[in-house]
Amino acid sequence: MLTVYGDIRSGNCLKVKWMLDRLGRDYRWVETDVLSGDTRSTVFLATNPAGQVPAVVLDDGRTLSQSNAIIGFLAEGTEFIPADPYLRARMYEWLFWEQYSHEPAIAVVRFQRLLAGKRADEIEPKLMDKGRAALARMEQALEASDWLVGDGPTLADLALVAYTRVAHEADFDLMDYPAIVRWIGRVEDAFGIA
Repeated sequence: MLTVYGDIRSGNCLKVKWMLDRLGRDYRWVETDVLSGDTRSTVFLATNPAGQVPAVVLDDGRTLSQSNAIIGFLAEGTEFIPADPYLRARMYEWLFWEQYSHEPAIAVVRFQRLLAGKRADEIEPKLMDKGRAALARMEQALEASDWLVGDGPTLADLALVAYTRVAHEADFDLMDYPAIVRWIGRVEDAFGIA
């Protein structure tokens, strides 16, 4: 059985959980607390030398890390990866953007506020600006289309909903982004996210 090492507080880990649940796959979840040092143990580092969650051990013992690589592997051959090469490339464009421009702002601020206990005035203003810019880009795309790519949900939607749906925990007011709010509901319905 596939084993997932993840911290349930992490949007990156939840992407993997949601994909597995949506596909109806059996798996074992091993809660791995990033704050207590679980990811620095010798046992964990043997699974993922980078010391990051999520990490997956496949049925045959091979390992995978990096949330978007994992969900890409899991979703191979499903409707969540477009068959059209251009649309598939657009999906990857959003996946790379999520890890480079969205997650480093919104997830980092959320971590600092929610888990590290920083006050709003202790947050680097550039992080807030970067988060607002990321949300503005998504809002613009979602004003024109129900989904980030094509006519239905893809991995781009799953990846980006993970931290967008909890952006309020990072002091980003989603009421300023009505197209995003509507999209979150669609993505949650499509992937069975509660």
